[in-house]
Amino acid sequence: MLTITVVSTKGGVGKTTLAANLGGLLHDLGLSVLLIDADIQPSLSRYYELSHQAEKGLTEFVRSGVLTADCISHCKLSPAGYLGKPVISPAPNAKLHLVQSDTRDGVLQDWMATRNPMDMLLRLNRPLQHADVTHTYDVVIIDTQGAVGHLQDAAVMAADLLLVPVSPDVVSAREFLHGTAALIERHECVANFGMKMPPMKAVLSRSEKTNDCRVMTDIIRENFITMRGRVNMLNTAVPSTVAYRKAATAQVPVHWIDSIKAAETMHELLWELIPSVTEMYAPNHKRFVNYAA
Repeated sequence: MLTITVVSTKGGVGKTTLAANLGGLLHDLGLSVLLIDADIQPSLSRYYELSHQAEKGLTEFVRSGVLTADCISHCKLSPAGYLGKPVISPAPNAKLHLVQSDTRDGVLQDWMATRNPMDMLLRLNRPLQHADVTHTYDVVIIDTQGAVGHLQDAAVMAADLLLVPVSPDVVSAREFLHGTAALIERHECVANFGMKMPPMKAVLSRSEKTNDCRVMTDIIRENFITMRGRVNMLNTAVPSTVAYRKAATAQVPVHWIDSIKAAETMHELLWELIPSVTEMYAPNHKRFVNYAA
């Protein structure tokens, strides 16, 4: 099982868009995916329509330290497709499940602040390492709040890989450099406990084919040493197109809305993050081959 945490110290950079669409694409590739909304503003919790609404959510999951069925909602992705465009049903064991955020009042954050620091850091890591979870899911994707906090820290320590979106503008680039350096410094202390911070992959989000976009990419790459050599820039950039907004409105993955450009982008991004799925295609992709047929 692979756990990816989407993290940023700045809001509005497209974390939820990436988490939701990567999850939807992995599901359509036939994998079992668990989305965890660890943001106090529960955008991921509302992205997909649900076929099953769990009684509980993130608060019970974190406080109990166990991921139980009453915390897991089921996302609804109909094989009938969208707007008359059929989507072939993926492998029978594919899942897209969700732990919804239910902590807008800040009570969970306050409770985590009272915990022993190491216990707080492992509040997501430990239950996700349980055999019941690792045998059920292929990939876990955690969406986080756009600010430093205990939930973000726990989500970082639960990850095998950190995906860090950054917008192609000067203000966002400066915040990315400052916030990421601070994030690394804050978590380097875990080495004293025999743990290590996961590798970080930066992705240019909401980009446009402009000179500014290329300049921002160069700036991030040039600060590789400043960020302790822990951050690598992905080659794939996620463009600012209307398809992503349409997908969120329709509550479907973006590759359902745009099976050409957006689908190609999301496939390429996924392949960079998880090389083992390279050349695997969603059923509505032009290169898809239905080997089960």
